[in-house]
Amino acid sequence: MIETLISFSIATLALAISPGPDNIYVLTQSLANGTKSGIATTAGLISGCIVHTTLLAFGLSAILIASEEIFYGIKVLGACYLLYLAYKVYKSDSDISVANNAPKKSYLQLFKTGVIMNLVNPKVMIFFLAFFPGFLWDKEGNTIVQFYILGIVFMIVSFITFSSIALAAGRISKLLIEWKNMGVVLKWLQIVVFVGIATFILLP
Repeated sequence: MIETLISFSIATLALAISPGPDNIYVLTQSLANGTKSGIATTAGLISGCIVHTTLLAFGLSAILIASEEIFYGIKVLGACYLLYLAYKVYKSDSDISVANNAPKKSYLQLFKTGVIMNLVNPKVMIFFLAFFPGFLWDKEGNTIVQFYILGIVFMIVSFITFSSIALAAGRISKLLIEWKNMGVVLKWLQIVVFVGIATFILLP
């Protein structure tokens, strides 16, 4: 269990620091309106994960009880989706654009925006479906509890990482602008993470 959670935490950390719409949004809000705005946005984004974790826990646990073959099929589809994401990243531009002209919003507005961004994005649920099943450590045990534990770990690691981005927004922005190879490094980090997780999920 501990080894699995450590592996899951490392994978989550790598995903959280890779450039994507969520952490770039946190970064731009922090640059435009201060660290607290970035943390408020982060809190909203992470809160939305509770809903996805709940849907995943009860939905997939029922499927696992009904048929282990169907559950394995879901894992294979999840691995394929992660490989597809790796391919999409590979084909994408490695340049990272960070704008700091985000409109001023209250902390509550930013929190609500973060929640909505998370909940209305179907890719988040698909990603959870692809990411979480491979890290269950006891398929004979209570899978609902295991999914919630993974969800909590995911939220804690993501919150700490995104909050760190908010705290270091100025330095990160400067680094992205000055180090021209940063985009390439982060691009390949995403590819390695997606392929690595997909491989891990398919392992017996």
